[in-house]
Amino acid sequence: YLAKLSSVGSISEEETCEKLKGLIQRQVQMCKRNLEVMDSVRRGAQLAIEECQYQFRNRRWNCSTLDTLPVFGKVVTQGTREAAFVYAISSAGVAFAVTRACSSGELDKSGLERTSKAGWLSPISSVLSALGFQWSGCSDNIAYGVAFSQSFVDVRERSKGASSNRALMNLHNNEAGRKAILNNMRVECKCHGVSGSCEFKTCWKAMPPFRKVGNVLKEKFDGATEVEQSEIGSTKVLVPKNSQFKPHTDEDLVYLDSSPDFCDHDLKNGVLGTSGRQCNKTSKAIDGCELMCCGRGFHTDEVEVVERCSCKFHWCCSVKCKPCHRVVEIHTCR
Repeated sequence: YLAKLSSVGSISEEETCEKLKGLIQRQVQMCKRNLEVMDSVRRGAQLAIEECQYQFRNRRWNCSTLDTLPVFGKVVTQGTREAAFVYAISSAGVAFAVTRACSSGELDKSGLERTSKAGWLSPISSVLSALGFQWSGCSDNIAYGVAFSQSFVDVRERSKGASSNRALMNLHNNEAGRKAILNNMRVECKCHGVSGSCEFKTCWKAMPPFRKVGNVLKEKFDGATEVEQSEIGSTKVLVPKNSQFKPHTDEDLVYLDSSPDFCDHDLKNGVLGTSGRQCNKTSKAIDGCELMCCGRGFHTDEVEVVERCSCKFHWCCSVKCKPCHRVVEIHTCR
């Protein structure tokens, strides 16, 4: 819901935290004690929605948002694989945006250290230690972003009691989203020396582009594992519903419930249907008119498109083109 709060402006006062819909009380408290990070959290939420809509642009469910809570309707209140992706990409978006802000110097290191001394970052500090890092403000970059995501995002599930089926599912997918960043970190280097020589070089770890994170999670969505709850001793865990399937890893997405077909308009459940959606007449995949339109058929309209063509470079500094007209067919579901 933070992604849709463009009218709020910068989250710079504690009173603003109280007005943010969708946060539980512990998140409101974290917001008040760490105001400098909240705009990054909002950017991460926006990034997550944009990436979700890009990855699902050619599918029946295209990650459309509503002006309600939750913004995806009941699609995310059910334990479907779509909900699994939303949780994973959202968790990754927060970690990514906080890390980016940290690395670019947008976050005040002294402010973070003050917050740490105030005790709010104690859960983050413990996470950093578990990851093998020693707390030192923003110098840890990705470690801080991941730890913040774990503390801020996961607290919703932990407050409900992390032993319920849905809480276990959400926590697992939250972590899978962060793993999509951590496991795709890349090494970047810069050469130093006289006249461009590479006498020595400085190297550092950089996050992958968020599009890469989205691609990874989309692959995980396609291969997501249907799970159910089981007990190992006194611990409740999720295991594949089909015992013949191999156990999922920390990087995989998991889901509890089958997805609806998303064919018909059902605003009550946040399903917009596919009527009016563009489809590909020649494709046999999910973006093809037969599957996208759920067998209802499609309309074909002809549209004239004007493009620049026969472009020529004229000395010294201009390019002249001729307008070209062509007719294209647009197919939309009935």
